[in-house]
Amino acid sequence: MSELFRAMVNVVSIVAIPLMLLVFLGWGIVKRVKVYEVFVEGAKDGFNVAIRIIPYLVAMLVAIGIFRASGAMDVFVLLLSPITNLIGMPAETLPMALMRPLSGSGSLGIMTELMSVHGPDSFIGVLASTMYGSTETTFYVLAVYFGAVNVKNTRHALPAGLVADVFGMLGAVLICRILFGI
Repeated sequence: MSELFRAMVNVVSIVAIPLMLLVFLGWGIVKRVKVYEVFVEGAKDGFNVAIRIIPYLVAMLVAIGIFRASGAMDVFVLLLSPITNLIGMPAETLPMALMRPLSGSGSLGIMTELMSVHGPDSFIGVLASTMYGSTETTFYVLAVYFGAVNVKNTRHALPAGLVADVFGMLGAVLICRILFGI
C-alpha cells in the first residue's frame, strides 16, 4: 500500500508543475490573452507591491526576533511537547511547526539546523522539509499583504490560515509516517 502511494506521489510530483504551466499557457492562448505582456505587467506590479510592503516586513521580522530571543519559543515547545508525542511528531520539529506561521526565513533557519544535526534524509529532516512545504507564513501574509492594501479587519483570514497550518502540519506528519514507515 505504501509503495503504491509512494509511486503515485512520485508521478504527481514529476508532472504537476509542467502540466500546470501548460494549462495556464493554453488557457491564455484559448482566451487570446497576450501571455508574455500580461506576465511582464504583473511583474512590474509585483515590484511596486514589494516597495509598499517593506515597512510591514521589517515590523514582522523584528517581532519574530523578539519572540525567539525572549525565550517564548522554548516555553511553547515545553508546553506543547506532550501533544506532539501523542500524534507521533518528534519534539525536535515543534519549533519548526511553531515558527512556520510566523516567518519563512525563521522556519528555514530552524529547518536547516535540524538537517545539519539530524541529516536531511532522517525522519526529522524529511518531516521538517514537508512541514515547510505544506504550510504558509500566515502572520507574514496577513501583515504584509493586508497591510499593503490597507485592510484593517482581516475577519476570518487569521483563524482560517492557522487552521490550514495545523492541518498542513498534521498532514505532513501523516504523509511522512506513511511514506517513510517510521
